[in-house]
Amino acid sequence: MAKTYAALIIIAFLTDMQINSATLNSTEMKLNAGIITTKLQETKQFYLQTLNFTVKFENEWFILFQTPNGSDQLAFMQPNHPSQQKIFQSAFPGNGVFITIEVDDVDTEFKRIKKSGISVEVELRDEPWGDRHFAIVDPNGIGVDIVKYTTPQ
Repeated sequence: MAKTYAALIIIAFLTDMQINSATLNSTEMKLNAGIITTKLQETKQFYLQTLNFTVKFENEWFILFQTPNGSDQLAFMQPNHPSQQKIFQSAFPGNGVFITIEVDDVDTEFKRIKKSGISVEVELRDEPWGDRHFAIVDPNGIGVDIVKYTTPQ
């Protein structure tokens, strides 16, 4: 009887796992990161001019950017906006965050960025794990890693 009961518990657990797994796998998810910043206008200029993003939505305290091909989005918002809950009030402190932008031709992007006068923090290089990349920093202190993935050495 104890074995039968244990088997029923395992079957119930596995069935629940299958249901939960099926639910997660059948639900489309999309990640949209947001940064709270006091530098909204500087950020806007950087992402439009340096990275060629476009504005999908904007008001006086919020900007939603999308990548040039429209596949991904990144939001920036002013701190302490009265419409937002406490968890979305504090400004980003300026360190501990990076984003990666994958491009088809990292060498061309590197030349374009250098020519624009933007400071390059990590020069164009090949990594043993398969990245060919360089890095810049946005007005909020966010590292922007611009990369073309290659075969690891």
